[in-house]
Amino acid sequence: MFTGIVEEMGTVKAIRKGPHSAVVEIQAQVVLEDLHIGDSIAVNGVCLTATAFSPAGFTADVMHETLNRSALALLRPGSRVNLERALAAGGRFGGHIVAGHVDGVGTVQRITRDDNAVWYTIAAGPEILRYVVEKGSIAIDGISLTVARVDGQSFAISAIPHTVSVTTLAHRRVGDPVNLETDVLGKYVEKLLQPLQAGQHPIGQQGILFPNGAQFPVLRLLPQGPTVDPVIGGQQQDARRQHRPRGDEHLSSCPHTIPPFFCPHSLGKHPREGDVCIHASKKFFLFSRQSFPFPLFFGAYYR
Repeated sequence: MFTGIVEEMGTVKAIRKGPHSAVVEIQAQVVLEDLHIGDSIAVNGVCLTATAFSPAGFTADVMHETLNRSALALLRPGSRVNLERALAAGGRFGGHIVAGHVDGVGTVQRITRDDNAVWYTIAAGPEILRYVVEKGSIAIDGISLTVARVDGQSFAISAIPHTVSVTTLAHRRVGDPVNLETDVLGKYVEKLLQPLQAGQHPIGQQGILFPNGAQFPVLRLLPQGPTVDPVIGGQQQDARRQHRPRGDEHLSSCPHTIPPFFCPHSLGKHPREGDVCIHASKKFFLFSRQSFPFPLFFGAYYR
């Protein structure tokens, strides 16, 4: 993992291209400190593996997929590149989470000055812009930057003079391609909230079904009374014990063997028909079918 805080600018010394791959030699200094073969280095925001190194630089392989997804295919001997080593466990987290897995390539559309700041407007496709939010983070050629404006065709960032001077932003001109990596957290959230296959309800017979096929055992709350069909801990449970929510005469059932006050059913909540109680790793949540896949978690968090 990287943070988008560029350590130095290197220079492409040589690049040998094959039919679908390339080997790049980069002249560097700072990132060579404590470098080992197999270590990861972000080159213009692309995570590459050092396959060899010398006192003057290092060598890395660039695969077909990387060439297709990034602007590394346009590098030439003499090109300046941003370099960053992987974050050490005791290092400062100065930027944001950068994986080094480029989402695509944008184009510098406009460069303007605003007093001491420099504004860069980057044109990008909808598959990139869907994850770009105002005041959010984005990596441009591996540089952690804050989005100042975004619309349907582009976004803009404002860089301070120091950032411009120590990165390749100083060498960018209108029309230049740049590597873009959006915030990985947004992509994970989108994937988790995606609906399952058409017509497939997220709550199956044996539990809540997630896109990766995983299931959580659940307790179904039905108006007729306590009816439980899931498997908790690999055994069928007869959950006839009832908890009375505080201040309410509505009864609900729960198979939990922990004290009732840890259960959301006894915390004054009002389960409705179709509500589900998830039992997993001593964490109990209550949410409605209607709100899935945007669950509202009411229950106590118990370790």
